[in-house]
Amino acid sequence: MGRMMVEIPIPPRWKQLWDTWDLRGFIILSISLQTFLIFVAPFRKRTKKNWVVMPLWIAYLLADWAANFAVGLISNSQGNPDEAPGKKNRNSVENEDLLAFWAPFLLVHLGGPDTITAFALEDNELWLRHLLGLVFQCIAAVYVFVQSLPHNGLWIPTMLMFMTGIIKYVERTRSLYLASADRFKEIILTEADPGSNYAKMMGEYKSKKEAKLPTSIEIVKDSTTGATVSANKAKKGQLTKLEVVQYGFQFYEKFRGLIVDMIFSRKERNQSRDFFLNRNPGDAFKVVEVELNFIYEVLFTKLPVVYGRIGFISRFFALATVCLAIVLFIMKGKSNYHPGDVTITYGLLFGALVLDLSALFMLLFSDWTIISLRKSPDLEPDNSLKSRFITSVLTLRTLGTLQPSKNPTEQKKVNYLAKCMPIMKRRWSETISTFNLIDYCLHPLARPYQKVFDKLGIIGFIDSIVFVDSKKFFEKLRDFIFNELKSKSELADDLETSKEISSARGDWVLRVEDGWSGLLKYVGGVDYDQSIIQWHIATELCYNAKLHDEKNNKGIPESEKEKLDRENSKLLSDYMLYLLMMQSSMMSAVAGIAQIRFKDTCAETERFFGDVKSSKESASQNKNGDEHIQACMDILNVSTDVEPVAIKGDRSKSLLFDGCILAKELMKIDEIKPKEPKTKLNKWGILSKVWVELLCYAASHTRASMQAAQVSKGGELITIVWLLMTHFGLGDQFQISEGPKRAKLIVGK
Repeated sequence: MGRMMVEIPIPPRWKQLWDTWDLRGFIILSISLQTFLIFVAPFRKRTKKNWVVMPLWIAYLLADWAANFAVGLISNSQGNPDEAPGKKNRNSVENEDLLAFWAPFLLVHLGGPDTITAFALEDNELWLRHLLGLVFQCIAAVYVFVQSLPHNGLWIPTMLMFMTGIIKYVERTRSLYLASADRFKEIILTEADPGSNYAKMMGEYKSKKEAKLPTSIEIVKDSTTGATVSANKAKKGQLTKLEVVQYGFQFYEKFRGLIVDMIFSRKERNQSRDFFLNRNPGDAFKVVEVELNFIYEVLFTKLPVVYGRIGFISRFFALATVCLAIVLFIMKGKSNYHPGDVTITYGLLFGALVLDLSALFMLLFSDWTIISLRKSPDLEPDNSLKSRFITSVLTLRTLGTLQPSKNPTEQKKVNYLAKCMPIMKRRWSETISTFNLIDYCLHPLARPYQKVFDKLGIIGFIDSIVFVDSKKFFEKLRDFIFNELKSKSELADDLETSKEISSARGDWVLRVEDGWSGLLKYVGGVDYDQSIIQWHIATELCYNAKLHDEKNNKGIPESEKEKLDRENSKLLSDYMLYLLMMQSSMMSAVAGIAQIRFKDTCAETERFFGDVKSSKESASQNKNGDEHIQACMDILNVSTDVEPVAIKGDRSKSLLFDGCILAKELMKIDEIKPKEPKTKLNKWGILSKVWVELLCYAASHTRASMQAAQVSKGGELITIVWLLMTHFGLGDQFQISEGPKRAKLIVGK
């Protein structure tokens, strides 16, 4: 019995529609994606919102695919003759010129916009694939062009756009190549230093000895390097907007090697440390934000390639070729072309013009232009055109920070502007993502759906949408973190102390503050991930216990500082759990078995809440109070005279009641604190400082490449802390040795 072929009937009308609009549709899609990318891509360093990141990711993936597919359709169209004489379709001779003219535009699209070359760091490592793609796409474009000869009436504008397309594609490939890890490290490596001429010096030493002259070799310390650098060399006072950009670029140039795990000298450490010790929190964070902005542009955009003499020449050449191509196409008779195809061609031409002008505008108003005009902060400002341009650029960037006018009409306008401008002027998202264990266990996803999501492998993605909240990074938390790092840096004159401080994860403050050393076993004797979960539960229980007391008019009134410490502790606690559980790839170096501990803890917590809800007594209590607060009080009411491990063994990794025991210890010490005058901090002061140390430990022990990857995802507080710690001289990125030394031949009587 013969093999039967099943043919799926396709309505002729649908087939004709596809034949008519397949190429045209992909051309329109390609230019639309390019427009979307160039204007939306800059927002990914300023926001973490999924409604921005997800469409951008989809557009980035579709852009190359759409352009490649369109080139293939054009090539196929040019290669197929008409099926019947006199029959007109999209392969008709009179439209072959336009098809050949469209091909180089797709090369331009494959070159991508200046605002995005790579979506993730891994894309930079694929530069060789893009180089091969350049070769094959150029061959395809040349094939299409040759097929249209010798009767191509648009060969001049086609050649112009072909050159522009090659330039754009080469720029993107070179950007990816320069941002790849190996090449990036090669670029920033210093020149080879062979040291003193050993053979020559020893020859002179031997000849002097043979001549019976008193000769010796002394090792002299390099005069350019000392144990310390005078603090008066560091800039004093508040920084101007221009100085923020200038110093940000200076520190980017000095410390960009952090991305590839390079080691820095004591001289660089001391200069950076002296500068930041003389800063206020606002200026210090602004300088670091500018530094991270330069890192972002080097790793994920074309700016380092298009910036400079060759880059500006290529920009103006591309702009000139597009303008000339527009003029030539307008002058060309178009009666033989399909009106729809003419419209699409105009869209490609003017779309390319708008995109080039937009890219040029962004380049002129970028930090790179400011640095090229006035790189050094030591230069005195003047009233030149250059200075006025810089002032205008910096003023334009801070429009969202203008104070509202007293005029009600003007105030509405300014307030509206203030709401729209922050995302335009800020250099990172300025938000902190939070994740709370108690809230997660109180409101689990519906069981059937949870199992389905788990089977599909998207349970983590769903949890990140439902349970992760975004909080504003407010100034008081910024000041608190900065002052903690500054106080630690002031103690770290030598590198040994610096390493000890940066490796502390709560034990430093517990040792320093009187009365709290009994809690050292909760940080020093446990794994880092266990410590995070344990202290998170303790912080949550103490926080909600205070809310419970305030609601019932109990407890001692708090001072403003205590309230601030309490809010800081709560925010950092939820943020650190978010990093541990939702950014596991970033925290892999310190995460341990966090996933197992978290799941076991959640299982025990949900079981406990289920048992409590089945109790009539607890049910009546929940009617009178907040569910979250009451849940925490129920946990605290459990007797913890015997440690959980003695009852459950070590099979379960749950930390629910270990955290409960820690919370009770904190409350107990806090209650007896007034009887001990030497104790300066209450539990909220201790908790806030412990969380800063836990944050700093994670920042200094997370892989540098993972830190760099965050700048393209809205930024993370931990990345800013990582860079700030380095500038304060905290960490293990610095040389232990005293630094450069040189040998000197001494000849004397």
